[in-house]
Amino acid sequence: MSYKTLLLEKENNIAVLSLNQPHTKNSMSQEMKDEFRWAIKEIKEDSGIKILVLTGEGDSFCSGGDLNSAFFMMEDPPSEGKAKLIEFYKSFLSLRDLAVPTIAAINGYAVGAGLCLALACDMRIAADNAKMSVSFIKLGLHPGMGGTYLLPRLVGAAKAFELFLTGKIVLADEALRIGLVNQVVGKNQLRSAALDLAAQIAGYPAVPARYLKKSVYKGLDTDLDSALDYESSAQVICASTRDMREGVNALKEKRSPVFKGL
Repeated sequence: MSYKTLLLEKENNIAVLSLNQPHTKNSMSQEMKDEFRWAIKEIKEDSGIKILVLTGEGDSFCSGGDLNSAFFMMEDPPSEGKAKLIEFYKSFLSLRDLAVPTIAAINGYAVGAGLCLALACDMRIAADNAKMSVSFIKLGLHPGMGGTYLLPRLVGAAKAFELFLTGKIVLADEALRIGLVNQVVGKNQLRSAALDLAAQIAGYPAVPARYLKKSVYKGLDTDLDSALDYESSAQVICASTRDMREGVNALKEKRSPVFKGL
């Protein structure tokens, strides 16, 4: 499928989804909202995809909601505006429904809802020129796009309060220090670094990776006994796969395993 606001590339079990409106710094419009949901559906239905890299074309990851189209619903009666906002959020946050791991490759600005979109990914790599901000307060606006759920889980409540209440710009090195991103690389190495990490992950068996993603998120909102119950179920399922047998045999035979995703 072709897209007007996005670019979807697939190669070697890796999908790269790029926000492709560089003239607006990849702001999140109504058209992009619809296409994003369609793109995530396409990725979800492709059994060959083992990981997703999300990035932005041009000099920005995403500048947040498009002021000319995404904010119009705030002028509607409250009940209608709320319903439209939730639909807008869920279209972009549909990437959280993917069973495969996701990596945000943050180039340049990631602001407001645009940063929240990156936070919704499982991992984040930032270019050394990246500038990140949850700047809703500067518009007189409460955070949206799941920001108040996602950000405290990464940086802690106190730091999240600081970032939300000041709208300050966080540079790449600080983002790494506070746990907002996993690593920082030169801006010219961002895509290759993200693809290298994606390829490393895609080279391992898909079944445990998919269950691991579920178990980590479940573990954030459950107790230890529930986590143990889920982990044990996942391990029993993995034990029935040829990939696990290959992994164990390779270890015994002191050779590199050859995983086939089965």
